Amino acid sequence: MLPILHARVGPHMIDPGFLIPRDPVERVVVILIGLLMDLAYPLHSGFMLKIHPVYTSYKMALWISPPGSSRLRGSIAWLAVVFSHTAVYGSILYISYSVSEILWILACSYIVKVSIPVRLLRDIVSGVAKCLDIGDIECARRKTSWIVRRDTRSLGEGYVASASIESLFESTVDGIASPLLYTALLGPIAGLSQRIINTLDSALGYKTPEYIEAGWLSARADTAINYIPARLTAILIVILSPLAGGSIGRTYRIYKVYRKRTESKNSGHPMAAAAGALGVRLEKIGSYVLGEGPLPRSADIHRALRLFTAITAVLYIIAITLSYTAQNTLEQFLGS
Repeated sequence: MLPILHARVGPHMIDPGFLIPRDPVERVVVILIGLLMDLAYPLHSGFMLKIHPVYTSYKMALWISPPGSSRLRGSIAWLAVVFSHTAVYGSILYISYSVSEILWILACSYIVKVSIPVRLLRDIVSGVAKCLDIGDIECARRKTSWIVRRDTRSLGEGYVASASIESLFESTVDGIASPLLYTALLGPIAGLSQRIINTLDSALGYKTPEYIEAGWLSARADTAINYIPARLTAILIVILSPLAGGSIGRTYRIYKVYRKRTESKNSGHPMAAAAGALGVRLEKIGSYVLGEGPLPRSADIHRALRLFTAITAVLYIIAITLSYTAQNTLEQFLGS
């Protein structure tokens, strides 16, 4: 516990402890329950989809800042979406904290669950591989379209497989590594905020004439918050590359050569490392080519999923370890 924190909270002040578990064990429990919730119920539908923060933030952003909006309006949309969602979920934590510790732990865990979609990402990419395994290219194109922005309707097998692998490892950064690390260090609301910021980039952060101005803040904020997680994920891909049949030396060489070949300052890092680990060429037609091998096939997606599973496990171990480190750091800060 944090006696310093309690000492600073007067009788008419709100205890800020509702925002983040103080006990390191509670932090670990929240992260693990959130993971179990995700594994048990990965795909939201109906009412649960309508209240999912990724869904509501996406819809709200487009409502406030429709195509053709100015940079100012896009920035207002960004601020409105981030702060409104932070306020709503912060209020949920405060109310549950006032009622029951168990209810509060479950509320924290639910926020972690909706911030880190491990199983949903894996299931979609696995579904692409299964479609390709049986030669159903239309099925593979349709499932791939759920996780990429590009038009998949005319893509061949190699480009479909490439798109799914690219998205798998790019999403490992902004859908798992980043929210997980922010949650471990700063609590569930921080992890959720990262997820909202990433969603705003998906909604507004396009380079098209309709969004180039409106998405200015969204794109830059997303780049900033995912900068370190992108590079951490790339390092893990290099280290764990033998699990996908690659070698650390080759993977690092490919990573070093190709990591800056994408327009995004972050996405090239995990994707280039993945290309090296799998020994394939990841290509988005007209945009970038990463790696030096052939285009991937369904078997390469299966290898990518093995690597993804290992990386996710290591990220959870890192997050749990950071939970204890963050607790000590917070105590020192509050005591200074």
